[in-house]
Amino acid sequence: MIKVLHIYAGNLFGGIETLLITLIKQQYLCSQMYHHFALCFEGRLAHELRTLNAKVNILGKVKISYPWTVWKARKELQQLLNQEKFDVVVCHSCWPQAIFGSVVRANNLPLVFWCHDVPNGKHPVERLAKLIPPDIVIANSRFTQSSVPKLYSTHSEILYLPVAEPNLNNHLSRQQVRAELNTADDAVVIIQASRLEKWKGQSILLSALGRLRDLPNWMCWIAGGVQRPHEGEYLVELKQQAQELGIADRVLFLGQRQDVPSLLAAADIHCQPNTGAEPFGIAFIEALYAGLPVVTTAIGGAMEIVNSSCGELVAPDDINALSAVLATLISNPNQRIKLASGGKAQADYLCNPQNQLNKLYGLLCQLVKQNAAA
Repeated sequence: MIKVLHIYAGNLFGGIETLLITLIKQQYLCSQMYHHFALCFEGRLAHELRTLNAKVNILGKVKISYPWTVWKARKELQQLLNQEKFDVVVCHSCWPQAIFGSVVRANNLPLVFWCHDVPNGKHPVERLAKLIPPDIVIANSRFTQSSVPKLYSTHSEILYLPVAEPNLNNHLSRQQVRAELNTADDAVVIIQASRLEKWKGQSILLSALGRLRDLPNWMCWIAGGVQRPHEGEYLVELKQQAQELGIADRVLFLGQRQDVPSLLAAADIHCQPNTGAEPFGIAFIEALYAGLPVVTTAIGGAMEIVNSSCGELVAPDDINALSAVLATLISNPNQRIKLASGGKAQADYLCNPQNQLNKLYGLLCQLVKQNAAA
């Protein structure tokens, strides 16, 4: 058995947070790994982890421009490492790597950098992280792995994130969800469930749907709540855009939701037309498990997930192409069924939790053995 400490900020909620929760929920699939978490901020992630009986330590709020907060958090981590005997430490993204990597190194523990984003090596936090090379890099896609050399010359491995097919036994039914959202049973629902970041393409989706305002019987659900000030400004822009396009009565902004699996199960098409490259895309995997055809742009990690068996890829910022694809899927239920039929197999092939957790265990075990022999 190996004891793993995961270090992360914890102040937002997105793909990394979903992964950390999955590690606890699916821990029984690989009981040789025991996961412990060190976060800087209280929030939804810490709450959900504790609800699942995970061990969570709060290191304290950190702002790099306030050096004393860094010092205090590092001291808290050192105390944790003194109290608990971990076999390996994983830093999720550059921020915790830059702040806490040196503490891990000073304790002669194997250090893993889990690369969830696409670094360019120039951001101030990335430059700090570059000073502390890890023993191994785990990349969440081939696309992400291609950027690792901008940070480190360290050996890297690709590990698609473990994503479990949701159990909807205790969730609202498709009809109940639609009734709650005042959506007709026979409406074709296009859903996007993601953070409110401009590069996620919500504005592009609205522009494409604006061209379909005369096409009857569709609705759009946009799930994702404001977590930072600029996201609040973006949400105001999106609502104004829907109004100007004449589709405000057909677009629902659902805010932050904890029932995304139920929303996906009640929808018909998943569309996230990114304008920037997605490092991987847990949202696509979740949509495929839900049996939805996925429509997205042909850039980044999406190209490793979506193919002709389960969805449609369009060029970035090509509103005409996106509108045409959506029009076809809205009007043609047989095409939706055809694409939906290949989704679950693709999701399971890439992200089966049993397979991916076993692979993670193998990588970490090898690292621990190498460290012990050094």
